[in-house]
Amino acid sequence: MLVTCINEQTWEDSLTVFCGIDWAEGHHDIAVVDDTGTLLAKARITDDVAGYNKLLALLAEHGDSPTTPTPVAIETSHGLLVAALRTGSREVFAINPLAASRYRDRHGVSRKKSDPGDALVLANILRTDMHAHRPLPADSELAQAITVLARAQQDAVWNRQQVANQVRSLLREYYPAALHAFQSKDGGLTRPDARVILTMAPTPAKATKLTLTQLRAGLKRSGRTRAFDSETERLRGIFRSEYAHQLPAVEDAFGHQLLALLKQLDATCQAADDLAVAVEAAFREHGDSDILLSFPGLGPLLGARVLAEVGDDRSRFADSRALKSYAGSAPITRASGRKRFVGRRFVKNNRLMNAGFLWAFAALQASPGANAHYRRRREHGDWHAAAQRHLLNRFLGQLHHCLQTGQHFDEQHAFAPLLEATP
Repeated sequence: MLVTCINEQTWEDSLTVFCGIDWAEGHHDIAVVDDTGTLLAKARITDDVAGYNKLLALLAEHGDSPTTPTPVAIETSHGLLVAALRTGSREVFAINPLAASRYRDRHGVSRKKSDPGDALVLANILRTDMHAHRPLPADSELAQAITVLARAQQDAVWNRQQVANQVRSLLREYYPAALHAFQSKDGGLTRPDARVILTMAPTPAKATKLTLTQLRAGLKRSGRTRAFDSETERLRGIFRSEYAHQLPAVEDAFGHQLLALLKQLDATCQAADDLAVAVEAAFREHGDSDILLSFPGLGPLLGARVLAEVGDDRSRFADSRALKSYAGSAPITRASGRKRFVGRRFVKNNRLMNAGFLWAFAALQASPGANAHYRRRREHGDWHAAAQRHLLNRFLGQLHHCLQTGQHFDEQHAFAPLLEATP
């Protein structure tokens, strides 16, 4: 590792030091500056244990210690490098790359760019504006594990739907009977019985030859436990109805493509189910799970997604407004001169907003107060999405209060005026 010390001086406890890291796949550039902006050291380290150890040694050489930790700015919030930096009490600031690019223009108008220069820019961001940026939350180990599992399960669900959409598009090309058989049912083409039957008969020609016994065996193999006779009769009637067909050879080719996609669909469905079990198990071990489950519309899986994005660091959000802004449920105002516009936020935690919309929708059936709040917003002119976002905004304020005070959700206290006004 090449380390260049710019100033050789005796270290003083009163000197404040800031570190910036421009990370890459194979190496990382380091810059260390003092509170006057003087570059104390710069280095390039490798992305391995040896590189991380050299980085920590460089920070210790310039005053980093458990009592006086050196704040670090980097353009990512995850990875082994960040995990190594977060050991102890050191604060790590994940700077948005767009914000960092704006700071780069403060140091010159030539638009030049280099990795060491970007590391210096990141260090100076903390030196001048550390108060305007938030360090990574000090979540517990279990909360961080729930974040990994919940996000992975959410990604698996999205991947499952993406592959299911590919299967649906393919079936429209040559196999409309399969869509009529399974598309209208809950779960659609991701249902176990749909995947088993389509694997048995990947073409319309093979589907017409399925007997009641074969269909019954396929349904049993998929895990179905009741209504075999009515379902087998229904499927045989659909498969033997009259539909348009592709040429036989073309139909067989589509069948091979369908079998390949079904293997992918089986894998994504299994991954989503396995991760859901792991998420629920980890979520129920967390101390905040009882509070989250007390809210209407939140089950173990959805509650885990909310906890994954909110975390359990109580100092992360100064108040409920900060949480609402982070989620994107709070509106944003743009005013200039005589123009004033109030609209929804586009820069937000998209995962939390996705979980929030599901939460608000589920709460309409589970909570009379939430339903009354939603109906009132619709009567005032809000569209469905705006009314749901407003309901989520209210729920997040209540959630912040409950997590801070350790209380469970109370329907009567949360929606008292609305419940009194409901006939």
